[in-house]
Amino acid sequence: MNSCKAELLAKIRDRSALVGVVGLGYVGLPFAVEKGKVGYRVIGIEQNPKRAEKINRGENYILDVKDDELKMLVEKGLLAAETDFRSVPKMDVIVICVPTPLTKNLTPDLQYVESVTRSIAPYLRRGQLVTLESTTYPGTTEEVMLPMLESSGLKAGKDFYLAHSPERVDPGNKRYTTKNTFKVVGGVDPESLEVAMEFYSQTIENVVAVSCAKAAELSKVFENTFRAVNIALVNEMALLCDRMGLNVWEVLDAAFTKPFGIMPFYPGPGVGGHCIPIDPHYLEWKAREYNFSTHFISLAGEINRRMPEFVKEKTVRILNRQGTAPSRAKALVLGVAYKKDIEDGRESPAIDVIKLLLAERMEVVYHDPFIPAFREHDISMESVPLTEELVKGVDIVIITTDHSNIDYQWVVDHAKCVFDTRNATRGVKSGREKIILL
Repeated sequence: MNSCKAELLAKIRDRSALVGVVGLGYVGLPFAVEKGKVGYRVIGIEQNPKRAEKINRGENYILDVKDDELKMLVEKGLLAAETDFRSVPKMDVIVICVPTPLTKNLTPDLQYVESVTRSIAPYLRRGQLVTLESTTYPGTTEEVMLPMLESSGLKAGKDFYLAHSPERVDPGNKRYTTKNTFKVVGGVDPESLEVAMEFYSQTIENVVAVSCAKAAELSKVFENTFRAVNIALVNEMALLCDRMGLNVWEVLDAAFTKPFGIMPFYPGPGVGGHCIPIDPHYLEWKAREYNFSTHFISLAGEINRRMPEFVKEKTVRILNRQGTAPSRAKALVLGVAYKKDIEDGRESPAIDVIKLLLAERMEVVYHDPFIPAFREHDISMESVPLTEELVKGVDIVIITTDHSNIDYQWVVDHAKCVFDTRNATRGVKSGREKIILL
């Protein structure tokens, strides 16, 4: 064992290693807090100065982080945030948790990964571990990051260590957290894998080694592709049930009583968040390099992207049956977060629905207790209070996110009509004649 590796492993084991986390968002901040809780000193590199200032004041902005834990770590000097890379030479481990979006043409946009890697490379020194947690296509760590880092003159596996360990964060999930969710790790070489496994094992209960960084990258995009394909299947079933005059929720509930050979997935107004709408297209794009066509992924994306349009079309049908012209109608959209009980509107299908309704010249307002305002698709809106006057005054209430803190019986009691795309009104007893399901 070379000396720099032995020294780094010793620092990891006695937790004297200085950990850097680049990107203090939904992935990076919970990870930084977990490392701080077991005694590591953590410096976050967050290029949003407002977020960095909040961290240094001990103010939390991520739902999955406990306010008191963050404040305690800041007060003890175990967590601080900076807006540049000047501290990289002091860091022993650098964990990258930056966004990996898509371009308008559904191709990977690695600008953030590339920018961070270029920023780290001039400061790289012997005895450091660099890990990428951002979800991406197989080959990013070895083909994009490795050459950039080795431009420093240092060699991976000898002078520094490089690995991929994809994040598995489910915002709002109270059962599975950073600490107790299995962690997959793949290195660009055996030495890097050994160091990365030791690092992640210090704070995560179950760490799973795979043969290489590409395998780790592929495992994550497969996980999200699995979900995208199955959600597309039930979304297509919802479209068919609409044609057949059947209740898709009843059909699915019956199917899911089978105790083997099936797994519950549910339809909705589309898919949102970072993972499902984006990650499968990373795999789809990479497959073309191998002259391989990923038919399931392409079809699933097509079906899921179709759902906001279907919600708009069905809304128009409902209004027409009521004798209300869409251009003279007022709609209340309940929920713009991409999933229930979180403060996250990334890629939310509800926002696409709003855009499509506005294109029909409807008057649209929204209420979301978690998202007070949003600006997207050249649309800027603020959440309105959920009052009796508001609900009675609209022609249709469209439930696009099934937040738990909304009294759906109360909504149905006061609404003229409720179009429920999430089966949020499952428990509503009276007024069911007003409810139209997806």
